[in-house]
Amino acid sequence: MTVPRHPARGFTLIELMVAMAIGTIVLLAAVAFLGRGGDEYERIGGNVGAEREARALVTQLTEDLRAASFHPDCVFEKSAAAWPLDRLGILSLQPADAQSTAGQLADLCAVQYYLKDLTIGGKTVRCLMRGFRESRDTFAALGSGEAASLFTPATRDEPLAFGVLSFEARPQSRDESGEWIAWTRNETQAPEAVQVRLVLARREMVAKLTSPGAWDGGGNTSRLVGTSANAANNRNLEVVTARLLFAGGTPLRQQASPVPSP
Repeated sequence: MTVPRHPARGFTLIELMVAMAIGTIVLLAAVAFLGRGGDEYERIGGNVGAEREARALVTQLTEDLRAASFHPDCVFEKSAAAWPLDRLGILSLQPADAQSTAGQLADLCAVQYYLKDLTIGGKTVRCLMRGFRESRDTFAALGSGEAASLFTPATRDEPLAFGVLSFEARPQSRDESGEWIAWTRNETQAPEAVQVRLVLARREMVAKLTSPGAWDGGGNTSRLVGTSANAANNRNLEVVTARLLFAGGTPLRQQASPVPSP
């Protein structure tokens, strides 16, 4: 008796096409998943970077204000721009290791903060600058009655943070009930604190803001940036607020010679 032989059966064209379609769908899904994972990693990295810079800024500001000495020519310049660009200039007691040997005469130095647009890699990046004048220059300016010159931006000033959309530094004092109110400028009473608000752009946002107008919230990026009032709701921005005590004390009058540190 002969057993019938069945011919080997291969895949039909339709089966091959279905298998290829399923494989393509799986591959596309994997690529999309990996892409989302990469975007999420980049977003988290940008968030961490912005938070790190914000903490460093607040730490430096806290140290400078904690050691502040009030002078009538201190700068508390309030900006009226949609994205505020305040200026802060104070006299502050700084340690010896913060000064050069040639520039150190005592411990009273001048410190200022302001925003400046720098060109980096062909793109505009708004940075928070910290200007520092050592004690020798500080006392020379005080002695000549030119304290205001200590708070003039200079090319030697260094960026303290990159990608800062706005900087607010508003001096405050307490009223009779103990509530914080805006400080009224005068030559005999120093502010008790400075209310600081920083808005930093995260990494992916910085890459899209390539001109001064874009950093001002205008042009094609206006919707992306939004408004300063709604910055806390923008996932591309990091907002930091803090009330920092201003040591101030008795107003420092203009003087020609320093009292050396012990």
